[in-house]
Amino acid sequence: MNFNLDLFHASPIFKSFFLGIVQGLTEFLPVSSTAHLRIVPSLLHWGDPGTAFSAVIQLGTALSVIIYFWKDLLKIYGMLVANLFSSLLRKDSFLSSYESRIGFWIILGTIPICIFGLLFKEPIETGMVRNLNLISFFLIFIGILLVVGEIIAKQNKTLDRINFADVLFIGLAQSLALIPGVSRSGITILAGLLVGFKRSDAARFSFLLSVPAILASGILELRTLLNVMGGITQSSYINLFIGIFTAFVSGYFAIHFLLKYLQSHKTYIFVVYRILLGVLVLYLTYKGFIN
Repeated sequence: MNFNLDLFHASPIFKSFFLGIVQGLTEFLPVSSTAHLRIVPSLLHWGDPGTAFSAVIQLGTALSVIIYFWKDLLKIYGMLVANLFSSLLRKDSFLSSYESRIGFWIILGTIPICIFGLLFKEPIETGMVRNLNLISFFLIFIGILLVVGEIIAKQNKTLDRINFADVLFIGLAQSLALIPGVSRSGITILAGLLVGFKRSDAARFSFLLSVPAILASGILELRTLLNVMGGITQSSYINLFIGIFTAFVSGYFAIHFLLKYLQSHKTYIFVVYRILLGVLVLYLTYKGFIN
């Protein structure tokens, strides 16, 4: 059994526009943007846009977090560079300021996902982990883990107390986001809760940690995507620009919403959404509505 919701045979420009919004709204909410960029096109019978397109429009969400936290990022990396030169020239202690330590932890926390991303690049790009049943499982499973994290988390730490063990654990957790359905923000916020951070601090570090990983992924996949699209053509540029721009705008508002929301709310609303979506996709896949 099958049905067609191709939105009146939507144009490539409209598809890029729509998927950019989906990417931006779901990148920072703990619901998995890669899962949505696999599920939504299947529901609309647009075909899988692929990992390359998904990675490239993430440049828009990377830009949104850079713009949103630009003062913090300037201070963090400015102090990191200044502190590095100061320690080399004047033999001052390295990472003597809070900002330089956070910058160092972000770089360190990004290493695991870079390593695993390169090691498993082929199975990720060939779609071995983009099976809808597998995505549904991780939507539901990580949702359940978020509930567990909310229940057992102490939430008595702030970012000024972050240490190597915390960063290693959160960085390794971020690597799981290579699997659609896991959610980069969801798994890193969960990891932050499990090591004791307050919910808002866990979300803040999750956003800051996302910048180098998303930028690296998008830039590496840009050439691959353009080759798949038939080379660097004007229409390719237009479609990519629209997807990146709409991801940037919607991502900016998603960051603002989540930071405000988590100051006084738990993640349960996202848990309910993840589980309902996972069950729905399992049902539609079983019935043959989507594949």
